Amino acid sequence: MRPIEAIPLREIEGARARISGAAIRSPLLRLHVDDAPAEIHLKLENLQPIGSFKLRGAGNAMVLAGADRLAAGVYTASAGNMAQGLAWNARRLGVPCRVVVPDHAPQTKLAAIERLGGKPIKVSFDEWWRVIEEHHYPGVVGQFIHPVCDRHVIAGNGTIGLEILEDLPDVDAVVVPFGGGGLSCGIASAIRAIRPQTRIFACEVETAAPLAASLDAGSPQEVAHTPSFVDGIGGKSLLKAMWPMVRQLLDGSLVMGLEEIAEAVRLLAVRCRVIAEGAGATSVAAALAGRAGGGKVVCVVSGGNIDTAKLATILEGRVP
Repeated sequence: MRPIEAIPLREIEGARARISGAAIRSPLLRLHVDDAPAEIHLKLENLQPIGSFKLRGAGNAMVLAGADRLAAGVYTASAGNMAQGLAWNARRLGVPCRVVVPDHAPQTKLAAIERLGGKPIKVSFDEWWRVIEEHHYPGVVGQFIHPVCDRHVIAGNGTIGLEILEDLPDVDAVVVPFGGGGLSCGIASAIRAIRPQTRIFACEVETAAPLAASLDAGSPQEVAHTPSFVDGIGGKSLLKAMWPMVRQLLDGSLVMGLEEIAEAVRLLAVRCRVIAEGAGATSVAAALAGRAGGGKVVCVVSGGNIDTAKLATILEGRVP
């Protein structure tokens, strides 16, 4: 696939008009924590109708695909949240939806896919990752919408950046969970066009951090992947099509440990009554650790679809 460049502001603004009425304008709320290293704000994408930001990109891509290309249905490869975004929009548009999911996908997300009318196809992690790299799964018909490497998906994600700047025009840094780069680069495309001095950090989990390794090496790298409760981010490698964009737009990767992320999930639930999945809380963990610097810092809480059993374990003070 050809490398993707930064998304022009006009495409992001167009996406906002297309997804209006589907995705909500998520709130930006101050996180009040004693001795915090910065003025931390939470962009609560966990409050979207499917509990994740993925509604935005999936909705924009499907509208732009058009009725003829959607006639046979749509499918994607997703650990859960993109699958829900696609299934939710497919149900709204009246088309079939199929999803290739890795065998470690949490039951909470699988149940949500089925509840929304999607049909999961469970495969091994390696087979699932091949679909991510090859943009195709043999035997499945319909329009494939990539969860990361699709400029229309990235433009839809970028609408979050527009909202952040409207609500906090002088934001100093934005911290975004990094799975493949579609969320962070969409947000960065919008913010760089309007307020280029704002720093934009991706955040990863230590059990799978290909962006950090790639930035250190100066080229896309493959890394060891260990499944964890932080299932919404962390892949085997940085997708080559995304490398020019991430290198251009992002100020670095903040890699966080499982204990730090679990503590952020616990703090959000107990102190703020906000339910975040592991990926969604990684940005908060990074900001609380001072990794994003001082000033006004926005943490994108990308999703809240966490298994209840894992959440209960975290609330008991343990790491799932």
